[in-house]
Amino acid sequence: MITMAIRGVLFDVDGTLYAFEGAEEAGLHEHLVAEGLTERFASPAEALRVWRELKEEEYDRFLRGESTFTGQKNERTRRFLAAAGVVGASELADDAAAAWFADYAARKNTTRRAFDDAKPALDDLAGRYRLGVVSNSATVHQRSKLEAIGLLGYFAEPLVCSQEHGAAKPAASIFLAGCEALGVAPAEVAYVGDNYETDAVGARDAGLQAIWLDRSAGGATGDGAGVGAGADTAPDTGIRVIASLTELGSL
Repeated sequence: MITMAIRGVLFDVDGTLYAFEGAEEAGLHEHLVAEGLTERFASPAEALRVWRELKEEEYDRFLRGESTFTGQKNERTRRFLAAAGVVGASELADDAAAAWFADYAARKNTTRRAFDDAKPALDDLAGRYRLGVVSNSATVHQRSKLEAIGLLGYFAEPLVCSQEHGAAKPAASIFLAGCEALGVAPAEVAYVGDNYETDAVGARDAGLQAIWLDRSAGGATGDGAGVGAGADTAPDTGIRVIASLTELGSL
């Protein structure tokens, strides 16, 4: 149990509140069908593996400040189409790459949703705690996403995102900026996220109360699985584990 009084709770977004992976998989498959590219890969699973591998590489470049938020999407598109054997993909102009990605995103967004445990948990916490967001993304992107899945109204502004802040999790400064946005001391703020290293360890090391959301601990897989240490790994000192957001109130 958390023994120090908590006055504020900060949340990660993707994989914590927003069921990103399911929307990504459905959107990519629908887009490849529409673009006539399904036969370019051995299977839908292989296409998804390539897409996610490139996303991780290019998004890491964005987080390191080597690319813009838009630039990483364009480069991801070029590399994916090149992997599909599309002639001239590597030289695809920015506007063409952006249009291809926008069509994919539109299809993905038709299936985006909050995790089933997100709204009940936020309803339970709202009014008792100051709630905010710290995310490795761009503010306009995350604000739009949270609004679309019906969760934006729970959170204080500003949302703290890496593009505007200038540093990404697990840097201590972005967690501390989130605490400042809430007007609460770090030791009185809990941070909840699904990535063990980026969210839980980062928050703990920044002086917050770290809570790792590992849905796999409750038998969930795929969309609901936590990221990082794995269900069989004992968490480090100072990190608490939950299998559902609905556990937050009692914790």
